[in-house]
Amino acid sequence: MEHSRPLDPAETPAVDVVIVSYRSRELLRTCLESVRRHAPRGATVTVVDNASGDGTGPMISEQFTEVTLIQSHRNLGFAAANNIAISRGQARYVLVLNPDTRLTDGALAGLIALMDARPEIGICGCRLLREDGRLDHAAKRSFPTIAGALGHFLLIGRRFEAPARLAQYRAPAVESGPVDAVNGAFMLIRREALEAVGPFDEGFWMYMEDLDLCYRFREGGWTTWYEPSVTVFHAKGGSSGPIRNVRLSYAFHYGMYRFYRKHYAPRRRRATNAAVYAGIGSKLVLELVHAGLRSLVRRAAVSLGPRIRRAC
Repeated sequence: MEHSRPLDPAETPAVDVVIVSYRSRELLRTCLESVRRHAPRGATVTVVDNASGDGTGPMISEQFTEVTLIQSHRNLGFAAANNIAISRGQARYVLVLNPDTRLTDGALAGLIALMDARPEIGICGCRLLREDGRLDHAAKRSFPTIAGALGHFLLIGRRFEAPARLAQYRAPAVESGPVDAVNGAFMLIRREALEAVGPFDEGFWMYMEDLDLCYRFREGGWTTWYEPSVTVFHAKGGSSGPIRNVRLSYAFHYGMYRFYRKHYAPRRRRATNAAVYAGIGSKLVLELVHAGLRSLVRRAAVSLGPRIRRAC
């Protein structure tokens, strides 16, 4: 099902804004209000609703008549849904935007001007701030290494004083300018480059597809750029929640496996590859065990809570 407004032939949009939404109606409402206020004149906006079932469709149809709405009957995932929306546009830039973000005044116009002035930039990201004002360190990152992954997952690399080789997840050596990758919550992409390199890899259902795209852009000779002078707010986890469920946990770890197998494994020894795959599998098992224990604790608390209150 699709709802859209006809585009005035006189309009020549600089950017097509594409948003994939899943059970995030209120966050999406706030996001679309910010796009309405701050997107350049003539920008097109397309939302793919991944079978949310939360009233997202009626909300858009009633309150945002300028938005093209594509309603999927199943959850297609991030990559496939974005590709559908991207293929509908023709502006020279595509903004891939999460529904849990808020644009700020001049953010898009400034980045478009930057990319117009620097034709080597294929993807541009910006500083992402949490709603409480904290920096979202995932706004920029280096391509993963074994040491960097261990540093991140053991929490060592998240410390401010961590050595650079263990803190690659947040690319501390890059203050601004060329960087390996930026976050898929906000990616301004040159359509010419996207058509040359190819769209998101739909083999990634969710997670790592942004990293894969940035890697392929680098292989294609394009620069990914981090611009901290521009700020966008990012609630983070607005669709997935603070704790990953079983499906999301599997998707996250499969994304790690697929990225490594696709880009690194052909150049590594079999023993190294086997160790990496075993590490990813072990981490998945541990995360699922922890998730199961948390679920048991929550259920026990719900069940025992009334009894404890009565006893007191």
